Amino acid sequence: MERKSQDNIPTSKVQRAAKFAKTGVKLGANYVKHYAKKTVNPNLSRQELDDANASDVYETLSELKGSALKVAQMMSMSEGMLPSAYSEKFKMAQYTAPPLSFPLVVKTFRQYLGKSPNDIFDEFSKDAINAASIGQVHKAKIGDKKFAVKIQYPGVAESIDSDLKMIKPFAMQILGLSERDLEIYMKEVGDMLKSETNYNLELERSQKLAKLTKAAVPNSVFPEYYPEYSSERILTMDFLEGTHLKEFLATNPTQELKNKVAQTLWDFYDFQMHVLKEVHADPHPGNFIMQEDGKVGFIDFGAVKVIPEEYYLQHFSIMEKNILEDNEQLEAAFEGLGFLMPDDTPEQREFFKDVFKELLSLSMKPFHGKTFYFGDKKYFQDLNEFGERLSKMPELRNSKQARGSQHSLYLNRTYFGLYFLLHELNATVNTESYWYKNKKA
Repeated sequence: MERKSQDNIPTSKVQRAAKFAKTGVKLGANYVKHYAKKTVNPNLSRQELDDANASDVYETLSELKGSALKVAQMMSMSEGMLPSAYSEKFKMAQYTAPPLSFPLVVKTFRQYLGKSPNDIFDEFSKDAINAASIGQVHKAKIGDKKFAVKIQYPGVAESIDSDLKMIKPFAMQILGLSERDLEIYMKEVGDMLKSETNYNLELERSQKLAKLTKAAVPNSVFPEYYPEYSSERILTMDFLEGTHLKEFLATNPTQELKNKVAQTLWDFYDFQMHVLKEVHADPHPGNFIMQEDGKVGFIDFGAVKVIPEEYYLQHFSIMEKNILEDNEQLEAAFEGLGFLMPDDTPEQREFFKDVFKELLSLSMKPFHGKTFYFGDKKYFQDLNEFGERLSKMPELRNSKQARGSQHSLYLNRTYFGLYFLLHELNATVNTESYWYKNKKA
């Protein structure tokens, strides 16, 4: 289906607030309709209401783009975090959103590079080949050389803080989180979005991480970046040939090839997490390009989580399998990570220790052997069911303090995003981590 382009994006606070307000009215009307029908049919499920609300929210976020749409993209990657209607609708943000019209693209080029695209490139596609939350990508050529040119949407960088304030009520309602828990989440998201919208920083990080990672991770491929065709709102790189995960799987690749791709994904993240301590923290399928020979192209280093050394040591100390059996060690680790609080009652302490112990035993399971089969449906069913139980626990919802560190947000998102990619590949992976190798050294 052809995507209709946008000729403008609301950029002022007033325009964007008006869009959010209009959506709030629509959601209110959807609730009125739903409960009117429910008086006639008491057995009516919420599915129709969720479908209507999800469509209205996504339509608004798609028009606004930027941080609002990015939050939707992130939530769709967390299995069990959203009702199914929202999850399916928001997954569209992982690959595509309505693109900018070409005149707006030309205007951005003239503003930041002083020339139109056709003054720089021999060929430049008028239609975006990909459009997502923060920017869209066009294909270009100079001679036989192919480029991918990422262009940031107008007003995205300037509206991050105000957008996140306006999206908070929607997020609280959809996710069922308290305002206190959401505040930590939103601050970390806001800080990361400010990095993602700085294309000069992304260019610098992309070049650095590509150079360091390529030498250490077999079968990894990275584009070259071109500062002379880039600016704070435009980023130009090599065009990598290949397909995204969905199209790759549609070719019915052998399991051997899928395992090769999966191993490269695992090695990429393990090296960055445990050696560089700077990690590509946006593991949605649109950021990986599968090539015919089983190599994987890695793009979009806008979201890079720099892991503080002190937090790194605390966070990954819980990877040790024997810590689950050592009550004293486990409590000390949970205190350091903010899972247990000094003013917890004995009952609260025992409750939260059990909850996070269960989370730990599930989430760290792939690290507790030399290999792990990510096609295990029971394992992912257990993860999803635990996530649903966690989101509904009144003890967590009503806790006086948000538990855990803000640093865990992107680390957990990265690992669980990776797990679900490997699950889609039905892969068996060598999971011996640099964490253990570094300890032995």
